[in-house]
Amino acid sequence: MKIALITDAWQPQVNGVVTTLVELVREMEHLGHQVEVIHPHLFKTRPCPGYAGIELAVSPWRGVTERLDAFHANAIHIATEGPLGWAARRYCLKRQLAFTTAFHTKFPEILNAALKIPLSWGYALFRFFHKPSSGVMVPTQGVLAMLQGRGFCNLRRWTHGVDTRLFAFDAKSDPYAPRPNLFGTVVRPVSLFVGRVSYEKNIDAFLKLDIPGTKVVCGVGPLQAQLKERYPQARWLGVLPRDELAQVYAAADVFVFPSRSETFGLVMLEAMATGTPVAAFPVDGPLEVVGLPDGSQRGGVLHANLQTAWYNALAVPRHEARARAVSFSWKHAAQLFEGFLVPSRAEPQGDAKPTQNGVKPTVTPLSSNQ
Repeated sequence: MKIALITDAWQPQVNGVVTTLVELVREMEHLGHQVEVIHPHLFKTRPCPGYAGIELAVSPWRGVTERLDAFHANAIHIATEGPLGWAARRYCLKRQLAFTTAFHTKFPEILNAALKIPLSWGYALFRFFHKPSSGVMVPTQGVLAMLQGRGFCNLRRWTHGVDTRLFAFDAKSDPYAPRPNLFGTVVRPVSLFVGRVSYEKNIDAFLKLDIPGTKVVCGVGPLQAQLKERYPQARWLGVLPRDELAQVYAAADVFVFPSRSETFGLVMLEAMATGTPVAAFPVDGPLEVVGLPDGSQRGGVLHANLQTAWYNALAVPRHEARARAVSFSWKHAAQLFEGFLVPSRAEPQGDAKPTQNGVKPTVTPLSSNQ
């Protein structure tokens, strides 16, 4: 099957959406599909206002049209709601093609935090964007319920995975050999945050915790300079290669995830895969990732008081955190994605033609063996 994937988030950006899509493409190609990724670096770009490090395509309509016309996709998936996403949406509607979309990020919350745009406005715009989609893929049941409450339709629950070979299990948190100046002499325990240093991450809640040991931040973003000035005692590592990041995860004692607006939180899975338990708030993302409701698997501790969660997470055995992470796989995520895709051009029903005489064909998901 030929699949067109349109995304405003792609390498060299470093974030959970990019990781998810890169892993998805790899798995879909393993399943025998041909994936054409239409991403910002195929176009002239400019920085996203107020969000340093994110490049957006400028005037992409003609380029998107040419690439989709040439590819003749069997299925079209629009992964993001940026300039490329809007161009691809317009293309599909003009040609009466079916397509699927995904809701990866709570951008209305980001717009509210950064620019004070009311949440209702942001969600109204996103509801309009996703309305013609034949299937809106969302990462957790909590996000699905939230979007249903805001009037979104055609929602599909689609989980994510983790590379358990790259993020290998470490039964104990050892000093981090490649950077002994950071981990060889630090005061234990080591508390780690990995992610964009941005508005929606609520990193203040982590950095102001009254806990012993050393706090480490991996990532860059628009709030980096401000937070480094306010919290000079924290160790700021910036962006690291993935293999080096895996060693940082393994060297930590607790991974702190302070965000209250995350749709999933892939970094939690990566930390848990190395054996590092998570401390987080009981909100969307952590509720889905960290443990099962019956307590049979737990990758950390959720609590309304993040400090309480941190202290209790220290007692979670590292093998339990690893076991929880292993229950997520990219192969399973890709198979779900495959099942949610729809044919871009539906077959005529009987004598009716797909887009003529007012007859609109019924679009059904592509079967997994197509």
